[in-house]
Amino acid sequence: MNLDLDWFEQMERRIPKGEVRTRFAPSPTGYMHVGNLRTALYTYLIARHAGGKFLLRIEDTDQGRLVADAVDIIYSTMRRCGLDWDEGPDVGGPVGPYVQTERRDLYGKYAELLIEKGHAYRCFCTEARLEALHREDPNAKYDRHCLSLSPEEVKAKLDAGEPYVIRQKIPAGSTTFHDAVYGDITVDNSELDDQVLIKSDGLPTYNFANVVDDHLMGITHVVRGSEYLSSAPKYNLLYEAFGWEVPTYVHCASVMIADPETGAVRKMSKRKGDPSYEDLLAMGYYSPAVVNYVTLLGWSPRGEIAEQEFFTLDELARVFDIGGISKSPSAFDLEKLTYFNAHYLRSMDPGQFAQLALPYIRQSVQNPAYDANAIAALLQARCEKLTDIPEKVDFFDALPDYGVDLYTNKKSKTNSEVSLAMLEAALPVLEALPGWTAEGIHDALIALAEKLGVKNATLMWPVRIAAAGKAVTPGGAVELCHILGREETLRRLALGVAMLKAQ
Repeated sequence: MNLDLDWFEQMERRIPKGEVRTRFAPSPTGYMHVGNLRTALYTYLIARHAGGKFLLRIEDTDQGRLVADAVDIIYSTMRRCGLDWDEGPDVGGPVGPYVQTERRDLYGKYAELLIEKGHAYRCFCTEARLEALHREDPNAKYDRHCLSLSPEEVKAKLDAGEPYVIRQKIPAGSTTFHDAVYGDITVDNSELDDQVLIKSDGLPTYNFANVVDDHLMGITHVVRGSEYLSSAPKYNLLYEAFGWEVPTYVHCASVMIADPETGAVRKMSKRKGDPSYEDLLAMGYYSPAVVNYVTLLGWSPRGEIAEQEFFTLDELARVFDIGGISKSPSAFDLEKLTYFNAHYLRSMDPGQFAQLALPYIRQSVQNPAYDANAIAALLQARCEKLTDIPEKVDFFDALPDYGVDLYTNKKSKTNSEVSLAMLEAALPVLEALPGWTAEGIHDALIALAEKLGVKNATLMWPVRIAAAGKAVTPGGAVELCHILGREETLRRLALGVAMLKAQ
């Protein structure tokens, strides 16, 4: 086969040089799991730290596993995480297209170039023959049956239309590659299989498409999970076979989790029911908190900021260095994420929190008369996850059924008898207020407690219980009465009096 070498030279001339270029290359097969998100983050941060380019590439060659709308999910997840890309399917760029199936004509040409160079060959073995090999030995490597075919035999099979794959020809000897996290690793080539580069349908395998695309897109740093360390020697051999520069490999140790059923520590996996990024948002976690926490799963700040936990994405871009990536697996811990989340919710601007909390408040508080911003102000210091909100505020719309035992509180020095006296004293005072302001309610109740000769808590406890019907509320008696309004507060306190008298 005559190859157009000018075409290959033109492809080389397109490659951007002289800058750090990284890529996140997800398969559109579903939601973004935590390991994938971490890869995207590290890839993004390496590029941004160096003032380089961050690319998004869609690897859709595994057509059997494609999920509808998965590409849209990738876009929306990246945007929600703040990971803006400089080049990609939707924004274009100098080395497009950025979707692998739109590049399928490239791969065959590069595979043919490898055949010409003696680093690959056509394999006509049937599925039945390969299955028979593996029946004899499940761990058997391909036996190179087709490597010995003469050019004439290959031509005859091609002329007959026999289907074939193209395989990488692994040379004798050993391969040493360098990883930025794990250092130099040497592998005996006898352990490597002659992997398939081009499948019988003409589409490339993941491993081959990755190498070709990374080179043609000028990728300088390749970030992936440590499970790909075993494939790195094959990648190296492909780069060497083409005469291309090998990018910097950055392999990241696994994210582990304690199995909720068995307690055994295992690799985090969406297939085992572990939460994806989308799941975490649905569980009430705030995206920037998730991003911050996931970045620290396997990376640690060093030097003056070694003890710092909380970072914005811009701060991470300034301080992120590959040397902080750990060789050891990290442990995903929902309690630790909840701690991060609570910090983010409590630290944000009150207006921003109110906007974020509104849909959760309105799940329970549908009465428009109740001020959602006022309710949010009560919640912000007491909220760990957004999904905690509906249950915390459900008493506003409807007073729950509650028992008189709630009126008894040792710390506040109340029991049923004391609480009845407090509510009977509070009702006329609140009813007589000229206006219904938080300050007016507060001053009136404090003055009443002083007049009755009791501690403030002795009066406030029964008022709050009558107003909410709950022992734990976001906010005290004054705030709850103010939000409920005069009429509803008086109605609820009167119900409390009736309940206490009826016991």
